[in-house]
Amino acid sequence: MTVYAGQGDARRSLALLWGAPEQPRTGRSGPRPGLSVDAIVSAGIAVADAEGMAALSMRAVGERLGRTAMALYTYVPGKAELLDLMHDRALAELTAGLPAEPPADLPPGELPAGAPPVDDWREAVTGWAEGLYACYLRHPWVLQVSQARPVLGPAELAVMESLLLALRPAGLDPRRLRGAVAALWQFVRGLAATTADARAAAAATGVADEDWWADRSARLAELTPDFTDRFPLLTALQSTAGGSPEDSHREAFRTGLALLLDGVAAAR
Repeated sequence: MTVYAGQGDARRSLALLWGAPEQPRTGRSGPRPGLSVDAIVSAGIAVADAEGMAALSMRAVGERLGRTAMALYTYVPGKAELLDLMHDRALAELTAGLPAEPPADLPPGELPAGAPPVDDWREAVTGWAEGLYACYLRHPWVLQVSQARPVLGPAELAVMESLLLALRPAGLDPRRLRGAVAALWQFVRGLAATTADARAAAAATGVADEDWWADRSARLAELTPDFTDRFPLLTALQSTAGGSPEDSHREAFRTGLALLLDGVAAAR
């Protein structure tokens, strides 16, 4: 299931994202106590975390808050705008303590005043990637929001800014920097999606990953006794794997990220 951000009213969505919400419409008795944009966004994230993107609706969010769907429209125009707010709130978990935006005339490779010292740009980029990977696994529904049209919220842009800041000491020219950013973001997103899908498959089918692989491997061995001869390189590669499938995903994340950073270093 893929959903597209930015489908709501642009003026109202961006106002909510950037902290300039419209005043809620009031009835005779005024706004409902305990209801706010923040509360609605938190409830939407709770629904999506627990039940998945398919379960997200204004009605489901209202039920979690003990309200009707109509009561939510007083604060958030609709589901499209709510999704934008949820996406940005999830990414905001990564933005605490980020340094201010560097001046536009800052020389390449130099850090802005107030930025934490970065003795090793690889360490900084690795920390960024680890944080994003963990965020995706906490909120796997975020992976279903297409990146074709960004939300353009403050947290989403701050996460991108933090990657650019981490890469700054590498001194890449703009063309290579754009390529590095795209490769790193898509790498983290892709590996997180693989792990999230594996977890979802186990929950949806009732069969653990380990059991699924054990059964298929045994059947495959019966059907192809010459498997090793036919696929010697694949067999050799698989013989080095250890632990659970999720352990393999994590190892692929670590080694793949290191290889990407090797490429960034070579392009300096």
